[in-house]
Amino acid sequence: MFPAEPELGAKSLRTIARRALAAALSALTPFALALPVLSALPGLASAQSSVGTLVAKPVSLPEMALGSPSAPITIVEFSSLTCSHCAAFAENVFPMLQTKYIDTGKVRFVSREFPLEIKAAGASMLARCAAGGDAARYFEATTMLFKQQEALIEHTTETLKAVGGQFGMSGDAVEACVKDQRLLDKLTADQKFAYDKLKVDATPTFFINGTRVKGGMSFEELEARLTRLRKH
Repeated sequence: MFPAEPELGAKSLRTIARRALAAALSALTPFALALPVLSALPGLASAQSSVGTLVAKPVSLPEMALGSPSAPITIVEFSSLTCSHCAAFAENVFPMLQTKYIDTGKVRFVSREFPLEIKAAGASMLARCAAGGDAARYFEATTMLFKQQEALIEHTTETLKAVGGQFGMSGDAVEACVKDQRLLDKLTADQKFAYDKLKVDATPTFFINGTRVKGGMSFEELEARLTRLRKH
């Protein structure tokens, strides 16, 4: 098990909204991304018995999922596109998970956004726009962004345009996407729901048939969990 990265408390979420915004915008020029100021967040109290039910349904944004809806195991991952542990999972674990479990109907995998800072929010928005509601295209876009994570962090504007271009988006279309306030509001609402109701405060965080698993995993660790579930 690898540690989650990094933890977010109510103060941290407010810091993203209020302090990081000004600095990050300079790196995103000419993009006018504006992260809404989150109000003070209540405590993370949520009855554990209700978590499985709450995590099973999307909130504001359409669900991005791969695998059969009738699969006996559902994995929901909350990730940030600038999180190194999330990128490691996407590169080293997810391909084997997809081949052995998702494509064979044993696992349904759901991706949920939990951007830890403004650049990750912009990248998540781009993935949504590039996908146009198609889950396979969404996962293709996030895979590209994870593989270019260093460039995304250091050269955000150029990387977003380059990835968008792979999906037929012009520079203007990419700019319009990351300026889409309605999309950003939905992204923020879903993140707040995950923080308030599901106790997600770091990435990656997984829910495997409703059970929370915090931090990255090797394929062997994940497979051991899946094997135990399949025996019950």
